[in-house]
Amino acid sequence: MRFMIIRKADVDSEAGLMPSHELLNAMTQYNQRMADAGIIVGGEGLHPSSRGARISFSGGKPTVTQGPFAGAGEMIAGFTLIEVKSRDEALEWVRQWPVEDANGNAQLELRQVFTADDFGEAFTPELRAQEDAMRDEIAVRAH
Repeated sequence: MRFMIIRKADVDSEAGLMPSHELLNAMTQYNQRMADAGIIVGGEGLHPSSRGARISFSGGKPTVTQGPFAGAGEMIAGFTLIEVKSRDEALEWVRQWPVEDANGNAQLELRQVFTADDFGEAFTPELRAQEDAMRDEIAVRAH
């Protein structure tokens, strides 16, 4: 089962404040423990919303709105993707998030990632083959 650990934005991340050496060290150690356990798939921090854009569609037509956006707690500052055996195991890893982040006041969200099987019959064998080929191509490019 794959899960995304979403690190919610806060005032500091939205202000573009860079993490301290202590936080970078703690996050590196946390990520290394997950790597050693063989569960980390990937993860990255994100620039503040002031450097982003939102794209809304109405009637199929896109409208682009440049950041920054209000409501830091509703935005994402970063993510970690893990693959574990259960939701309980994912929660156990989330509980170990470094206390150095936001002085122990970080807000995280845990979300399970869909798999092909979750889509049922709508995900036909043809679509599955196309998806598998695309994922293989992405994996080749990543290495």
